[in-house]
Amino acid sequence: MRAMHRCAAVAPVRIGTPVAQSPFPTIDVHCHVLTPAVETLVRGAPGHAEWATADAAGMGEASRQVNAAQFETLFPKLTSVAVRLADMDTMGVDLQLVSPSPTQYHYWAQPNLADRIAELQNDTVSALLAAHPDRFLGLGTVTLQHPVRAAEQLTALMRDRGFKGAQISTLVAGRDVSDRIFDPFWAAADRLGAVIFIHPWGTTLGNRLAQHYLMNTVGQPLETAICLSKLIFDGTLERHRQLRIIAAHGGGYLPLYAGRSDHAYAVRPDASGCGYAPSEQLRRIWFDSVVHDPEQLRQLIERVGDDRVVIGTDYPFDMGHYDPSGLVARLSPERQCKVLGANAAALLGLSPAAGPPGER
Repeated sequence: MRAMHRCAAVAPVRIGTPVAQSPFPTIDVHCHVLTPAVETLVRGAPGHAEWATADAAGMGEASRQVNAAQFETLFPKLTSVAVRLADMDTMGVDLQLVSPSPTQYHYWAQPNLADRIAELQNDTVSALLAAHPDRFLGLGTVTLQHPVRAAEQLTALMRDRGFKGAQISTLVAGRDVSDRIFDPFWAAADRLGAVIFIHPWGTTLGNRLAQHYLMNTVGQPLETAICLSKLIFDGTLERHRQLRIIAAHGGGYLPLYAGRSDHAYAVRPDASGCGYAPSEQLRRIWFDSVVHDPEQLRQLIERVGDDRVVIGTDYPFDMGHYDPSGLVARLSPERQCKVLGANAAALLGLSPAAGPPGER
């Protein structure tokens, strides 16, 4: 009988662990901040209890307890500029494109409360940008459950605060973001040249993924794959040709399984809502590098192009990847330069050498 062995895996790099420093500027497009005042504001508001109950049920009790136990360690990383800067230096990250924590979307909120939630989160991001404009750029949040208002907020974020765009989820109050109700928001993003970072929170599969943290490890990539598929097949990308979308977690399962979408597009009349093959439309999207495996990163690059992949760490959560230079080490120097920073610099309208010149 063959001996049974435990699964072997590469040990993850923890935040704060020294890693090799790259000679190339490194821009992290996937990193979060928390606004504690938001949780104080929403506590007891109509709709919050129902949302919190559903969120906890989808996560499962074991995972909820793990997250609660981690919070004391995570809190300073999510809120302290000094801690964040030290961690960036350890990881070799020159510049962060910061965005609010996806746990604070609160798309259940009615207009007045929603406006205040967004204002508080955007103030948090603004404070980071003001304190260290050489180290941070910002993505804000908008009240996407109120699409016309969200379009106005996005315009103000970019015009008045110098933000690069906004972070949104894949699903808003039960509606896919490809729903035509969100056209005002997408039209504004198109017109403004806004960067829209799509980052899910939770999963529509509910209790089926409530064990083993599957709501995140399986559910989050699945939600992103569904979202991108609907943006493609529903024609959102074709109606708004200048959209600049970044998909979290490497785009989920879609990029490496896009051949099946192409096949459906070719043979099924009910899968012909888009004007050209889904795999070709993937090359209009940017994808972060949070895929954890260098070989999967290489395959993602081959599928979408080496100009469409950008570094993301998912700082400071435990599902992140905190060795950017190690993740890209198997790539050619030219590709390392692109993925670590040059692609993000181009996307964000920065000079190719963006980021502080710190000694490497």
